[in-house]
Amino acid sequence: MSTTQLPPLPPTTSPLPLRTAWLVLVVVVMADIMDLIDSSVANLAGPSIRADLGGGQVTVQWVLSAYTAAFALGLVTSGRLGDLLGRRRLFLLGMTGFTLASLACGLAPNALFLIVARTLQGLCGSVMIPQGLALMKVVFPPQHLRKALTPVGPLMGLTMVGGPILAGWLLHLDLFGSQWRSIFLINIPFGVIAGVLGLRVLPRRGGEDPAARLDLTGVGLLTAASALLIVPLIQGRDLGWPAWTYAMMAAAVVLLALFVVSQRHSEHPVITPSLFRKRSFVVGLMIVAGFYASLSAFVLVINLLLQQGMHWTPLHTGLTLIPWAVGTAVAVLLAGAVLAEKLGRATLHLGLSIAVVGLLALWWSTAHWGAGITLWKLAPALLLTGFGSGLVFVPLVDFIIGDATAEEVGTGAGLLNAVQQFAGAIGVAALGTVFFARVGHPSIHSSLAAAELVFAIAAGLNVLTLLLVGLLPRHAQGAHG
Repeated sequence: MSTTQLPPLPPTTSPLPLRTAWLVLVVVVMADIMDLIDSSVANLAGPSIRADLGGGQVTVQWVLSAYTAAFALGLVTSGRLGDLLGRRRLFLLGMTGFTLASLACGLAPNALFLIVARTLQGLCGSVMIPQGLALMKVVFPPQHLRKALTPVGPLMGLTMVGGPILAGWLLHLDLFGSQWRSIFLINIPFGVIAGVLGLRVLPRRGGEDPAARLDLTGVGLLTAASALLIVPLIQGRDLGWPAWTYAMMAAAVVLLALFVVSQRHSEHPVITPSLFRKRSFVVGLMIVAGFYASLSAFVLVINLLLQQGMHWTPLHTGLTLIPWAVGTAVAVLLAGAVLAEKLGRATLHLGLSIAVVGLLALWWSTAHWGAGITLWKLAPALLLTGFGSGLVFVPLVDFIIGDATAEEVGTGAGLLNAVQQFAGAIGVAALGTVFFARVGHPSIHSSLAAAELVFAIAAGLNVLTLLLVGLLPRHAQGAHG
């Protein structure tokens, strides 16, 4: 689920009337929903996009990873830019750009155009999303802020898992012959409504820090390192892993090391150094990386298996994912309402353990039933996988930024979001490559074998992530939000 930067509230700002504040919440939630739906619907539409626009197997990976990687890269600087240029201005600029990029995606004449438009979508989303909840902290009085944020987490969880189901319905309806294009075009009316409403209700002063500066050297090094890593991971297998792919990955490691050195000497570091002296923050980010890499790869591969391998329709695939969506939604609500506060770290142990059991059950189901697999035969494993994943979202955020100070929480939440998005892109790239390499010449049996392998790897990744949970304190220091 999305997390956002929440900078400290300057004493010179004053909350808006509550009625206006709730309208600001509506605008922010609409923006978050647009982002989350857009980051998930392309999983289901991938095979349809490839069939219409052409391109190799790597096209699907690029359509998915272009958005998440661009979103993660943009988050690095968006918080600082909000201080420099104004949060209201950046939110409206990001919303306008996101809506126009969605239109470009819906009208894309070829795969390259779509990938470029998806990249622009991701960049605009990274500008828009962090400003939204930062503005919420300004408009709500402290005694009402927690109440306002309470439904946001569960709503974001429901949106994330509901995205693929929505995509299945839209692809099935084929509105006005739009095929897969409707999953992007649906953003336009919501973007217009949110933009117009935001123009009327967002405060002109959004808690900006006038002393903020942008460390261009640090931003450049981190952005370049990230790009040098993601490009070969996505493109390497399709090209047979030429020497330049290994050179790019080696260069990424060097640039990351230079970034760390530059941050130690920077007067305005991109990432607040004191965060890395907090064990819960460092361990939490490692857990986020493993968990979201596994989760994103699972979502990609289950869609590829059912549509490309089993030749199911998008609607059939979307309906098959309902148990996963229901399991996730119930667990998010349960964790947010009861478990995260009462059980603390044990909630993460429980959630990851159930997710591992669910992925292994999915592996067994595909291996046992083979081509005879049905919606009902997959349902128990998908329900378990979703329920386990849903238990992880809320407490994980609590542990990572729960003990962050007012000066650290903005950077910490932004970095959490960036790691989440970038880990998802890496998971899609790496395990997507494993899937396509195992499939070879597509057939039902080769697709089943490839999916079984990825499910097993994803389960193993969650086991490694589970071992890290023991390094966290028993309970988070602060409340989420």
